[in-house]
Amino acid sequence: MPPSTDAHASSAATETIGFTKGQIVQELGYDDDVDLDLRDGIEDAIDADLEDEDCQEIVDGVILWWREDDGDLADALVDSLTTLASGGTIWLLTPKAGRAGHVRPASISEAAEVAGLRAMSSVSLAPDWSGTRLATRGA
Repeated sequence: MPPSTDAHASSAATETIGFTKGQIVQELGYDDDVDLDLRDGIEDAIDADLEDEDCQEIVDGVILWWREDDGDLADALVDSLTTLASGGTIWLLTPKAGRAGHVRPASISEAAEVAGLRAMSSVSLAPDWSGTRLATRGA
């Protein structure tokens, strides 16, 4: 039986994100609206469960689900750096334009700058979610 379109799209999104087996990835901002196929794809790629906000160990990457009404994005980005390894990747996942909770790209850029980060790329990662890859200024 051929894979479903959703499974194929999730696999492509997981490849785009670039996490690999053995990496530790922390998930922040989880709620009942997250894309479960994307989450499952990331867990399959790293061959482990995602760490939650209580994780205290150094992580290789962070996925941050963020909606317009979630608070101060710059503060959340600074907090996401707390356990991130040097050279680690942050993926900011926001609802696509036209969806409830959409975050304007200018707001993302401004918050990233305040947090000492820069937007590297933005891509569609799931039917309702876009992802912006953020890196530290030195990366």
